[in-house]
Amino acid sequence: MAIADDLRRQITSGDLVAGAVLPSEADLAGSYGVSRVTVRKALELLRSEGLIGSRQGFGWFVAVPVVRRSLATLSTIEADLAAQGREPVRKVLSFRFRDPEVEGGDELEVVRVNLADGQPFALVTVWCPAELGRSLSRDDVEGATFYDLLPNELAAVDQTIRAAVADERDAEVLGIPVGSPLLVALRVSRDVDGQAFLRAEHRFPAHLTEFVTS
Repeated sequence: MAIADDLRRQITSGDLVAGAVLPSEADLAGSYGVSRVTVRKALELLRSEGLIGSRQGFGWFVAVPVVRRSLATLSTIEADLAAQGREPVRKVLSFRFRDPEVEGGDELEVVRVNLADGQPFALVTVWCPAELGRSLSRDDVEGATFYDLLPNELAAVDQTIRAAVADERDAEVLGIPVGSPLLVALRVSRDVDGQAFLRAEHRFPAHLTEFVTS
């Protein structure tokens, strides 16, 4: 089947990387000049070969191992990726101190994208009290985790997970269509005295990660 052959070639050559979202069935049908029924048969064939997958509300994507993140232990994205043989990298998109007169708090705000094997895996925003953040630089937070950089001893994490859909910023940074399902983890890190010293929002494309506990 010509469509399956062409998509298979793009996947095996690396033109379509693991986790990449494929065009919609309608767009593929238009590109190849065939019916959606024909496109669906080609996609189902590639799925049977383990090359692509699909999720409700997300569409088709190049197959990639889902990263399982435990809710029963304290762990970072980098540690979870490394444990599954993936190469973790942080890329800082924004590093600024928020104006307490305008934005309600004197704190450092860092926005970054976490990469897995060079591909976007999560969009993360971290907020740190200014008295702690003023000792940090952009290079510091790109090269190491806040847990490694700050003197505070991590003792507990409060975490809330909810569903969301990708907005335009999510779509641009994470390489997914607007409206794609996301898993959003809101995390508050506390020290041994129970004081919160970090807040963070992690936005994950729903086809790349899942949270587990026992």
